[in-house]
Amino acid sequence: QVQTVESGGGSVESGGSLRLSCVVAGFSYTTYCMGWFRRYPGKGREGIATIDDDDTTTYADSVRGRFTISQGVAKNTAWLEMKNLKPEDTAMYVCAARIMGPYDRCSGSWAAHAYRGQGTQVTVTS
Repeated sequence: QVQTVESGGGSVESGGSLRLSCVVAGFSYTTYCMGWFRRYPGKGREGIATIDDDDTTTYADSVRGRFTISQGVAKNTAWLEMKNLKPEDTAMYVCAARIMGPYDRCSGSWAAHAYRGQGTQVTVTS
């Protein structure tokens, strides 16, 4: 059974940094995509960063240049390094993984990422 667990959230002042961790236990596939999403209260959900089995990454415009996604050698662990945080980055951050087919593209599609965690809250104060 696959279980996704995030950690590392918290409260930080504007301009500060946080590093989120994600472990996808029981997930071992040759081709996959792991992504970080964030959910705003009363608003929608945004896919902000992805990384695939080839270490190719994508970023949303809102975080590009400030956030960095990476993964471990074991390929079932991912991190999101967040720098220069802003109050608008306040959200629930959720890690999710998916198995990639031969014609799939690793992107920030929430619907495509079946193995989702519960999330970790990030609050940025001004």
